[in-house]
Amino acid sequence: MKRIFLFLATNIAIMFVLSITLRILGVDSLLQQNGSDLNVQALVIFSGVIGFGGAFISLAMSRWMAKRMTGAVVITSPATNMERWLLDTVEKQARIVGIKMPEVAIFPSAQMNAFATGASKNNALVAVSQGLLNNMAQGEIEAVIGHEMSHVANGDMVTLTLIQGVVNTFVVFFSRLVGHIVDRVILKNERGYGIGYFITSMFAQLVLSILASLIVMYFSRQREFIADTGGADLAGHQNMINALKRLAQKEPESLPEQLAAFGISEKRKADMTHLWSSHPPIEARIEALEKRAAARSR
Repeated sequence: MKRIFLFLATNIAIMFVLSITLRILGVDSLLQQNGSDLNVQALVIFSGVIGFGGAFISLAMSRWMAKRMTGAVVITSPATNMERWLLDTVEKQARIVGIKMPEVAIFPSAQMNAFATGASKNNALVAVSQGLLNNMAQGEIEAVIGHEMSHVANGDMVTLTLIQGVVNTFVVFFSRLVGHIVDRVILKNERGYGIGYFITSMFAQLVLSILASLIVMYFSRQREFIADTGGADLAGHQNMINALKRLAQKEPESLPEQLAAFGISEKRKADMTHLWSSHPPIEARIEALEKRAAARSR
């Protein structure tokens, strides 16, 4: 109920801010002076519904999609000692961070990776790759699980969905506003929308979406540092550092785009594209943990 209220409140706040801002800037008056028939209030509502609606539909389907995109198999009855230990570890950490036991799954990949997803912190999925189980020590696996459990406990899935919904709303609104101005004010089209509207709005949406992704990825990178400290608190700083060092030894396999932000790591990107990365460089994450561990030992 709290998260539903947060969704509605954020959506209403964004639409309210857009409406007030446009009035202060005189956009309504400018459009009327040029004979424009754009209903700004209707466009604001449309943008909010589309912007947040798509983001939250994806969130609601996230567990179902994750299992099918990665082939993750949920452990319902542990068949091996490793599966039993994995369930026990997740259950122990769930009690510590104060959330309900999430689904625990293993997905078939030789690469070392893990992810968490779900519509809420009490309705989540934590999955690890077979490669991670085969190549990491138990303390390192426990740290990786702690990292993912921290994502869940901190509500990072909902937080990023809210941020994505906000930027989506602005992208939808301003791309269509620009298209309308070009079509009605500049090209003087008076009947329906012409080719100028569709080309301009599509181009504006592409450019704005690229810029908006910078905001989402920035917040995603900050959440990774926080999840690392959560993993360190649950399994020990050295285990978390060792897990990251092991991940740095071999480039991980890319997770599906919808899950990438909540994986333990991602493929390294060129310097020119690091701003669009969902994860900070592993070296920076290790350095942050080492500084935190040193500060605590003083």
